[in-house]
Amino acid sequence: MNLVVHGPQVDPFAIDAIRARLRVAAPRPHGLLDDGRSFLFADAPDTAGPRQALAELCAAYRLNHVWLAELPRLADFALLALDMDSTLVTIETIDEIADYCGRKEQVAAITEAAMRGEITDYNESLIRRVALLDGLGTEALERVYEERMKLTPGAETLLDAAKRAGLKTMVVSGGFTFFTDKLKARLALDYARSNTLGIADGKLDGSVVGEIVNAEVKARTVQEVCAELGVPATRAIAVGDGANDLRMMGVAGLSVAFHAKPKVREQAKVAINHGGLDGLLRVLS
Repeated sequence: MNLVVHGPQVDPFAIDAIRARLRVAAPRPHGLLDDGRSFLFADAPDTAGPRQALAELCAAYRLNHVWLAELPRLADFALLALDMDSTLVTIETIDEIADYCGRKEQVAAITEAAMRGEITDYNESLIRRVALLDGLGTEALERVYEERMKLTPGAETLLDAAKRAGLKTMVVSGGFTFFTDKLKARLALDYARSNTLGIADGKLDGSVVGEIVNAEVKARTVQEVCAELGVPATRAIAVGDGANDLRMMGVAGLSVAFHAKPKVREQAKVAINHGGLDGLLRVLS
């Protein structure tokens, strides 16, 4: 089994400790980022004992690690699909919108429960949150974008690498078109799919217009775009952080949990718990 260990900062003593614990040969540099922060341990033992010991070591040194039977190549994929909130950008946009009407705490509590998978009906959770925005002026959306929305570190590096490798890029989100359309233009993404907020007389009316982009719709969108590209969904990379991303991660060939909830980390092929989105490039060859 191949083991890739990487992180935003790599202590050489940590790599030595991992090598000693696994009793394997010295690792070699790995990944598409030539920055000395990713190492490949080939033919590493992957029984329960070594896996547990390695997980503890990596947690102590704030390193990411992933076990891979085969090393994935970025150029073998055709689509990079990214969730937006807390993945492509650093905020939960609906929580920040709610802050402008004094309801951030209420909305954030529902958001957190939905991301952990404690609210199983995503449509219901979104409808409840959007209803709390009723009457808020649309200028709040612009303020969130201008004042609070920041790209996640490493996002542009990852997107640029994907484009150079010939992949199409997409944001697919349970958030809102106001933001995903701006990100699509700003980052030159090929596709964007999200929810549309109901607006009347310059104010949010507390509704979502049209089909809600829930877990099933996210997965279907990935499959539809891949079909349009003439490739199977197994040639997609799907990156997300919450329970609403699990279905699209499940249909993709490579699922990536980014600073994700435990339920999502457990089901993803790759988990990035430390550092930015460019950490994925340290796993890919």
